Amino acid sequence: MPRALISVSDKRGAVEFASGLAELGWEVVSTGGTAYTLAKAGVSVTPVEQVTGFAELMDGRVKTLHPAVHGGILARRSVPGDLQQLASHGITPIDLVAVNLYPFRETIARPDVTAEEAIEQIDIGGPSMLRSAAKNNESVIVVVDPMDYRVVLDALKRGGVTQNLRRELAAKAFTHTAAYDGAIAAWLAGGTGDLPPTLVLVLERMQALRYGENPNQHAAFYGTGEPGGLAAHTQLGGKELSFNNLLDVDAALAAVGAFEREVACVIIKHTTPCGIAVGTNAADAYQRALATDPVSAFGGVVGFNTVVTGEAARLMGDLFLEVIVAPRFQPDAIEILTKKKNLRLVEVPRAEGPALDYKRVRSGFLVQEILRFNTDESAWSVPTKRRPTDDEMTDLRFAWAAVMSVKSNAILLARDRAAIGIGAGQMSRVDSSMLAVHKAKAAGHEPAGAALASDAFFPFRDGVDAAASAGVRAIIQPGGSVRDAEVIAAADEHGIAMVLTGVRQFRH
Repeated sequence: MPRALISVSDKRGAVEFASGLAELGWEVVSTGGTAYTLAKAGVSVTPVEQVTGFAELMDGRVKTLHPAVHGGILARRSVPGDLQQLASHGITPIDLVAVNLYPFRETIARPDVTAEEAIEQIDIGGPSMLRSAAKNNESVIVVVDPMDYRVVLDALKRGGVTQNLRRELAAKAFTHTAAYDGAIAAWLAGGTGDLPPTLVLVLERMQALRYGENPNQHAAFYGTGEPGGLAAHTQLGGKELSFNNLLDVDAALAAVGAFEREVACVIIKHTTPCGIAVGTNAADAYQRALATDPVSAFGGVVGFNTVVTGEAARLMGDLFLEVIVAPRFQPDAIEILTKKKNLRLVEVPRAEGPALDYKRVRSGFLVQEILRFNTDESAWSVPTKRRPTDDEMTDLRFAWAAVMSVKSNAILLARDRAAIGIGAGQMSRVDSSMLAVHKAKAAGHEPAGAALASDAFFPFRDGVDAAASAGVRAIIQPGGSVRDAEVIAAADEHGIAMVLTGVRQFRH
């Protein structure tokens, strides 16, 4: 009778898998909570302590670290000496190991987690069994992903698991343990304020893509294993997501993520907003975001930080869009939008973003803390003679949150908590100022009286002069230029109120 050892933290499909093995004549050995779950479901289970002759020690810290377990896993069936040693010690070979590990990542993602709780979620026996089984994959089937249970059962029913599948499963096991160890190493090394000396980055292919940025480039989407984010997306309709779609969806999530307490909508083109606004609901926020630049919105990606309603869906029905991404879509919205067969609908649950931002360079990575919007205004100051009015201050706060997602040099004009003109990616800040004014006028907006946000300081007064000539009345910017005095004096000459935040939001 072949023997399987099943010990899983994620118990999805475990009962069905164990039942399937038992029906095929396998003995099932299990541990602790998994054994209890299987036995409760009526599966015949041999407790691991019956195999080892030892009860679990130290609240389960030691239960499978025993020669009766690892000898049974590591014995090479093609080496007579290995089998003789098993027999001499009364050890039964283990032919299948199904293990997944304690939820370490999910535990440390909790804001209230203690160090003691995190430590107890560092699995020792699980990775040891996975590595032993994966090393001996010629003789042992190793299963780490519940999605593979059916694949293995079907192969066993057909007569056996091929060596190619065994190697594929073994590779998956080592990938899993490497990612797990990397997460632990990063946590032990400390927070992102003190980046660790070594980073372990294990990427799992989540999706093959038709091509990359251009049709002659092969591409795929790889996940880091961090909870949430694009790896957790659900596609409800439309064509397969492309490389460029995924880049724009990520940019959309970052843009609306700056608005935690307000309903926000953004329209992304080439990873930067061409429209962004807040509103009373999804439909209102979309209409206001679309009004920023209706021409550029064609073929864009629309992102929400709220549920997409049927009303919002009807408003989006007339515009050609590539993707709509939101935490959730109401059923009537799905019904309306899926009538456009190529429109991709993507749900991504609202969650804290990744801790680190990786940018690939030749032969390495640049790594930094992810840029998060800072709502603390304690360091803000008003150096100009005129202070912003309450209405101007409301628009300045909106503009400061919105400009964070615009590629630098970034200038954003706002009125009534909606962007009316965006200048992005120019080589000089004065060009971005003039472009933002041009885009506003082209869309039928009046820049006079608008608020302006700059993601980084004005190196010269010319950007302020350009804004003033269009009638801008209030500016928010980080400050910090050697010519701040000159820039502030220009604002005073034009009667512009200026707020300095002391923090840059540059997006290269």
